Amino acid sequence: MDRDLRKETDSLGTMSVPAEAYYGAQTRRAMDHFAISGRVLPMELIYAMARIKKAAARINGQLGEIPADYVAPVVRAADEIMAGRLDDQFLVDVFQTGSGTSANMNVNEVVATRANELLTGGKSTKMPVHPNDHVNRGQSTNDVMPSAIHISARLLIRDQLLPAMEKLEQTLWEKSREFAHIRKIGRTHLQDAVVMTMGQEFSGYAAQMRLGRQRLEGVGQRLCRLALGGTAVGTGLNAHPEMAKRVIAAISEETGIEFSETANHFEAQSACDTVVETSGVIKAVAAGIAKIANDIRWLASGPRCGLGEIRLPALLPGSSIMPGKINPVMCEAAVQASAQVIANDTALTLSGQGGYFQLNLMLPLTAFNIIDSIKILANAGRGLAEKCISGIVANEEKCEQNIRKSLAVVTGLVPYTGYDKAAQIAARAYETGKTIEEVAGEENILPAAQLQQALYGSIKP
Repeated sequence: MDRDLRKETDSLGTMSVPAEAYYGAQTRRAMDHFAISGRVLPMELIYAMARIKKAAARINGQLGEIPADYVAPVVRAADEIMAGRLDDQFLVDVFQTGSGTSANMNVNEVVATRANELLTGGKSTKMPVHPNDHVNRGQSTNDVMPSAIHISARLLIRDQLLPAMEKLEQTLWEKSREFAHIRKIGRTHLQDAVVMTMGQEFSGYAAQMRLGRQRLEGVGQRLCRLALGGTAVGTGLNAHPEMAKRVIAAISEETGIEFSETANHFEAQSACDTVVETSGVIKAVAAGIAKIANDIRWLASGPRCGLGEIRLPALLPGSSIMPGKINPVMCEAAVQASAQVIANDTALTLSGQGGYFQLNLMLPLTAFNIIDSIKILANAGRGLAEKCISGIVANEEKCEQNIRKSLAVVTGLVPYTGYDKAAQIAARAYETGKTIEEVAGEENILPAAQLQQALYGSIKP
């Protein structure tokens, strides 16, 4: 029915939009043309764009660039977006114009329409507050979109990924200390190696996460450099010379993160190398989490016919056909999440190549994938820590049995027998099914107490 629609215009003509919608003609066109995946841009990106619009309205009002009485309603509209009250108004597909113009105009139109509703009581996208002339004043999609990507990624890393990594690291350190006294056989090439402690093994995992966290903190500094102020191609056309600096200062104050204007707008708008770098660091963390998860599920394999050196919490029934089966489900989930992060990194690498002259033309995909990577890795890392690693119990008896059976403990005899003789002892033990201790004892290699020390006692703390 016509009463359920209203007419809105853009430079191409008139479009009908739902009467209750806050978006306007450009958003409606984008929804019609980009019906590709059914996936919209992450709300974290939309909130970052709204944050830019809020700060820009305040600064433009102070600079006399927009009417003073438009500032408060624009700020309130932006605040409502950031509070999640208008999430259902952002419907443009992620696969859209490469600059993200449709996404930027979606935000501009929603802010303008809500501001006009606050001013007049009715919904209108252009009167009196205009999405381009007022909400987008002194801005271009070409500097807003890269800035919003940096802001949203930096906030997510601070608020989600780094805390999750710290939790995972701390949980691994706790297990390292708990297992410090437990001797076990080490493994290289998936074969028995020399004796170590389970505490040492888990300390390696904890150190991986510590180093990953440090790498993320380093790249986070570069994410704080924003393209705002460059407008269309980096020259700052149509922006007040004070605007960008003051807008960024306002965003810094509100978020508690010290953002700054980029030193070179032409780099910041034509390339997204910092996001590619960030994704590379996140991929490294994902690879580390996958390695840890794989090790843990191997160490827990069995429970009776595998390695069985640790036991994991029983979270879910493991099979629809095999009663009593329990699987390492959190490890499996973490490995799959890591695989997705690695896949996202490939797409982000291609996005980094997508800058042509003065603009990168794969910004919506860049935003989608970097935010997706941060969020799923944070959730996977936190879940692995809280629902798996924190509940690990060591099977000390099995660990000790494995040491006694291992052929690799013969390495401790090399200083006394030489390599070749030790290899002969290992071969004889393998052929006869005896332990290294039994064969070395039969050959009177060392007195019993010294033999025990040589085979099992040389572990550094």
